[in-house]
Amino acid sequence: MKRLIPILFTLFIASTAFAQTATKEAVHLYNPQANAQADIDAAVAKAKATKKHVFVQVGGNWCIWCIRFHDLVDSTAALKDYLNKNYETVLVNYSEENKNQEVLKKLSYPGRFGYPVFLILDGDGKLIHTQNSAYLEEGKGHSVKKITEFLKNWNYGALQPENNK
Repeated sequence: MKRLIPILFTLFIASTAFAQTATKEAVHLYNPQANAQADIDAAVAKAKATKKHVFVQVGGNWCIWCIRFHDLVDSTAALKDYLNKNYETVLVNYSEENKNQEVLKKLSYPGRFGYPVFLILDGDGKLIHTQNSAYLEEGKGHSVKKITEFLKNWNYGALQPENNK
């Protein structure tokens, strides 16, 4: 019996590590092979034509908070709807496979705030805001209320003079 306990413990640890690795590899939100600048340019053109801003989420498949944010938006209908109606969205990969250094340099090195980090671009591609996602957390995760307030404060309409009299 004394020999059985260490063997069972070892098997448990090994299976847990395997499960975490399998889960980690199954996430493919960010595409390291994507041309981030082309994706941003396309979103900017579409945003300009539809009077929206561009929401850029910088992160990677390795980043649990990036995945949790994406899952929260995807599973919260009101948040997902608001984001889709008011923004063109682009996910920019940052990982060992592709750090997108040139693109992130143009965007004032947003990774200094950690990941995920959110950027708001206008219809001309100008960076108008960088958001440290930690400020959108409450308790043990991102707050739907704080995210919604953030998105409302930076949407196209919020920055129009006629809406701020």
